[in-house]
Amino acid sequence: MNLDEKKKFILFRLREAEESLHDAELLFENKSFRSSINRSYYSMFYGILALINITGISISKHTGVISHFDKEFVKTGKFSKDASKFLHSAFELRQESDYLDMKEVSLEEAEAILQSAKILFSQIKDYLSVTYSLFYTSEK
Repeated sequence: MNLDEKKKFILFRLREAEESLHDAELLFENKSFRSSINRSYYSMFYGILALINITGISISKHTGVISHFDKEFVKTGKFSKDASKFLHSAFELRQESDYLDMKEVSLEEAEAILQSAKILFSQIKDYLSVTYSLFYTSEK
């Protein structure tokens, strides 16, 4: 994949992340907390996929994406440990709310994950801008 193709893919993933974040906000506002958590997590996941594409590695499993992010971006100091905590918390809560029977999701849990997704999306955009001069502007 050449540099132009990589940039197109990265921008596509950022659009997915932004769309999922927007959906998470709407769902939260409408008190659909379980679905808001799902979309907040996917916003983070798509943003991390944009980052991972820079390394030239293709990973599809969620646990692999999270592990690679921790190894290549958190342990190297490119992203804070808080970013890793955001991602791990969102993954765990999304798993529980999507797959556990009778898992209740609170407003506070959904709000915390939504705020984490907003922060991480902003950090990813800033990192790509500063490190790779790749500027993402919202299409909305």
